[in-house]
Amino acid sequence: MGTDGGTQSAAISTRLNWLRAGVLGANDGIISTAGLVVGVAGATTSRSAILAAGVAGLLAGALSMAAGEYVSVSSQRDSEKAALDLERRELAESPAEELEELTGLLVERGLSRAVAREAAEQLTERDALRAHARVELGINPDELANPWHAALASLVAFTVGALLPLLAIVLPGPSGRVPVTVGAVLLALTLCGVLSARLGGAGAARAVARNVTGGALAMAVTYAVGTWLGTATPS
Repeated sequence: MGTDGGTQSAAISTRLNWLRAGVLGANDGIISTAGLVVGVAGATTSRSAILAAGVAGLLAGALSMAAGEYVSVSSQRDSEKAALDLERRELAESPAEELEELTGLLVERGLSRAVAREAAEQLTERDALRAHARVELGINPDELANPWHAALASLVAFTVGALLPLLAIVLPGPSGRVPVTVGAVLLALTLCGVLSARLGGAGAARAVARNVTGGALAMAVTYAVGTWLGTATPS
C-alpha cells in the first residue's frame, strides 16, 4: 500500500512539473513574441513585415527552447544513469555496507534503528537498486527524464503561447493592432500567472503582478525602440 501511494504521489508530482513547465513555456512564447511584433509594429504598418518577423521569432524561439531543453534534460538523464551505475557497482561489491547505509538513511528519516534495519532488509530483498535509488538518490529508475519528451513539450508550449500575440497583431487593422495585442497579451499573462501560482501553491497576486509588469515593460520598450527606428531610419 505504501509503495502504491508513493508511486501515485510521484506520478502526480511529475504531472504537476510538466504542467508548470508548459505554463512557463507558453508564458515565454507570449512575452518574447509580443515584444517582437509590437516592436516591428512600431516601426512599420506593413502586415507582411510584421507577420514575417513574428513567424521568424516564433520558429526561432520554439526551436531554441526545444534544443535547450533537450540538452538540459539529456545532461540530467546522463547524471541519473551514472549515479545508478555507481550504485549498482557498490551493491555488487559491498552489499553489507550498502545495507548499513540504507538503514542509516531510514533512521535519518525518523525511523527507530530496529525498524529502519528491518525495513532496509526488506527493501533490499525486494529490489536493492530501486530502494537505494529512491531513498539515497531520489531517483525513480523507471521514470528517468526523457529529453525528447521535454524538447517536444517545450516546443509545443512556446508555439501555443507565441500564436496569441502573432494573431492579435496581424488580424486587426493598423490602428487597432497594438492596443488589441497589448490587451490580449496582458490578459493571457494574467491567466498564466494565476495558473503558475496555483500549480506552485503560491499566492496569485504577486505572480500575476510580476508577469504582467514584465510583459508590459517588454512591449513598451520594444515599441518605443521600433517607433524610434521607424522614424530615424530612411525608407
